[in-house]
Amino acid sequence: MKKIIVLCTGNSCRSQMAEGYLKKYLRNKAEVFSAGTKNHHINQKAVEIMMDDGIDISSQTSNNVLEYSNINFDYVITVCDNANETCPTIFAKKAVRIHHNFFDPSSILDKNIIDISFKKCREEIKKFCLIFSEKYFN
Repeated sequence: MKKIIVLCTGNSCRSQMAEGYLKKYLRNKAEVFSAGTKNHHINQKAVEIMMDDGIDISSQTSNNVLEYSNINFDYVITVCDNANETCPTIFAKKAVRIHHNFFDPSSILDKNIIDISFKKCREEIKKFCLIFSEKYFN
């Protein structure tokens, strides 16, 4: 079975959402993990926004990328520029590297647009994951 890791800086929001969608789209076709160059807690607004789309990521954990250094991944997806620039070379072996920088909705502090920002990011990640799934797994 193919193995995919989604990397972001904190593994709290964007990579967690991507992990959720990829698990949905690639059920029984790939093992999907996510990690961060630093690990934080999972963003509760991301959990909420994903649940609005029928995907429960509340049991996912925030992990550090070094926890997966012994796994030979087939795909390494970075979802922020920082993770792309600092991604450890341990994943350079045979993995196909794919990068897409998604806007970080957790950086929004204005309460009037937080929900809109998270939904916009979620929809962009959902579209990206669907296209990835169709391109590499169909």
